[in-house]
Amino acid sequence: MINVIPPRSGVAFTIKAGQLLKVIDPQGKQVADLYCFNQHDFSEYLSSGRSLDYNESVEFGCGSKLYSNYSNIMFNMIEDKVQSHDFLLTPCSKDTFRHFYPDEEAVPGCYGNLASAFSEYGIPEHLIGTTFNTFMHVELDAKGRIKVLPPRSKAGDYTVFEAKMDMIVGLTACSAGQSNNFAYKPINYEVLDKKR
Repeated sequence: MINVIPPRSGVAFTIKAGQLLKVIDPQGKQVADLYCFNQHDFSEYLSSGRSLDYNESVEFGCGSKLYSNYSNIMFNMIEDKVQSHDFLLTPCSKDTFRHFYPDEEAVPGCYGNLASAFSEYGIPEHLIGTTFNTFMHVELDAKGRIKVLPPRSKAGDYTVFEAKMDMIVGLTACSAGQSNNFAYKPINYEVLDKKR
C-alpha cells in the first residue's frame, strides 16, 4: 500500500528486519528526510558519522549501507533511481528558517515534524541526529564549501532500503525551500515484504 506524506510534514512507523522501505518522489525534486531507531533499544539510532566512515564516501546510492551509532547495519540501499542523496546536513528546523529564511515563517521543519512523529513512540527529540536526506543534492567545492542544489529526482523516482533490524522509522516531506527548488510536494512510501 502506498502511503502519502503531505508537503512539509512527517510520519513515523515500524518496519521489521527483512522488509523493504520504498521511498518515492511522486512529483520530482522533493527531499525526504529519513531517521530511525532500533525498535527494541532507543539508544541505538542512525549515525551519519559511522555511515560516512564505513562507506568511505560522502556519496550514497545502490549498494551503500546505513549504520547505527553501535556500528550495526540498519539499512542496505538495494535499488536507487537517483544516486544522489545527502548525509551531511542536519534536518531543517525553526532555527534553520530563522538562519536561512528570516523573512519566512519559522515552521517546525523536518526536525520538528520528526520530533512530533517519534513522540508517539516515546522517543525524545534530543535523540534525533543528522538525517539521511533522500534525494537531496549537495555539492562540495574544492575548498569544502557546501552548496545545496535542486534535487535530481524526477517524478516517480524512488530508492529502496532493506531493513536489517526491527526499527521505528521517521520520514518527512522536507520543508526547506532551497532543498526542494522552492516548491513543497508530497513524498510517498511503501513498506514491502521482501520477495523470496
